[in-house]
Amino acid sequence: MTEAKRETRTFRFGVFELDDASGELRREGKVQPRLREQALQILLMLLERPRAVVTRDELRERLWPADTFVDFDHGLNTAINQLRGALGDSAVNPRFIQTLPRRGYRFIAPVEIAGASAPRFRDAEEAQTNSSSHSPREGGPAWVLSDARELPSVSRRIVNALFSLIQLMYSIFYVVSLARLSAVERILADSGNPVVLIVAAMVVTAAVGIPIRLYLLAAVAFGYRGLNEKFRRLFPFLLVLDELWALAPFLLVRQIGIGLALGATAALVYLPFSQRSLLLMGSRDVR
Repeated sequence: MTEAKRETRTFRFGVFELDDASGELRREGKVQPRLREQALQILLMLLERPRAVVTRDELRERLWPADTFVDFDHGLNTAINQLRGALGDSAVNPRFIQTLPRRGYRFIAPVEIAGASAPRFRDAEEAQTNSSSHSPREGGPAWVLSDARELPSVSRRIVNALFSLIQLMYSIFYVVSLARLSAVERILADSGNPVVLIVAAMVVTAAVGIPIRLYLLAAVAFGYRGLNEKFRRLFPFLLVLDELWALAPFLLVRQIGIGLALGATAALVYLPFSQRSLLLMGSRDVR
């Protein structure tokens, strides 16, 4: 009996494809200069375990046997630099290969594998995120604006800063509105709107919104790892809450004009979706 031929796999990530049998790297279908053997083996190890840390010890054992006398650090750095050059990647703002100092490396982009017995997505977290973002049971049509596969990887620090600023903005809205409730009542009375109904809605939504914003701010400040999941569950409720408050600029329509009020409202209408997108982008920059 002859030994069964090993199945050929094609790894797809970004605009690249890698054939593990031939070692051929393609960018948008065009063959790229061949990678050196060590760089190719490192890339395969990373692609086979996306989002997982491939330690320096594992790389040493696979590529530099114990009886081989080489400058391991120099050889590894050279191979990683070649990979980054071939992929157009950066160590400072990585899209593919993330360095974990003194530990190893991690492939942070979604990976798709073509092969009869290979799962479509090796990155289970990415597949789960994508599935939940389109699931009608967990968010409905609102999630189509936040497909993790289409979003870039953004520094977690930038995401945390922007997300915190949004929560702070809403908190200021709530507090100022409650502090100037009498002024709001006068504006509503002059405009002929139902004062009691709108004021009651503002008080209730602000009272509920303040602790939620403080919770989200605290989650970011203390690096709570379950923030993405918690926000996903809160999103349907926050969507209703934020869309109601998106109409707040019309309370100042006499001061700022109808055009500016419409523009501010349009931005606030989109803000709930941008928060979810921010968290998805930050989840791809695993640090």
